[in-house]
Amino acid sequence: QVQLVESGGGLVQAGGSLTLSCAASGGTFTDYAIGWFRQAPGKEREFVATIASWVSNVMYADSVEGRFTISRDNAKNTVYLQMGSLKPEESAVYYCAASRLWTTGQAQYDYWGQGTQVTVSS
Repeated sequence: QVQLVESGGGLVQAGGSLTLSCAASGGTFTDYAIGWFRQAPGKEREFVATIASWVSNVMYADSVEGRFTISRDNAKNTVYLQMGSLKPEESAVYYCAASRLWTTGQAQYDYWGQGTQVTVSS
């Protein structure tokens, strides 16, 4: 079992930046790709970014490409999501999740954190 805990959410003005963290425990961190997803009120949860387990291959949703950066520190069992030029419509609960596959598909992620709220004010 892998436990994931997100942190770093909060309130930020439009155009601002925020960095989220996802701390993992209970498993072999390097066995898993880690993805970030988000869910806004009344909307379906959507893919944001993912990073592979060992090599730092990454993928981003088109909507965040060039503004968000995902990275991982395997020594600290932590994945980060640096978010820049934030928009009000990106206000959502942000979740990290773990998968043995490097994929954008939510169904392939076996373990999920509780989420952290990001609110972008206009």
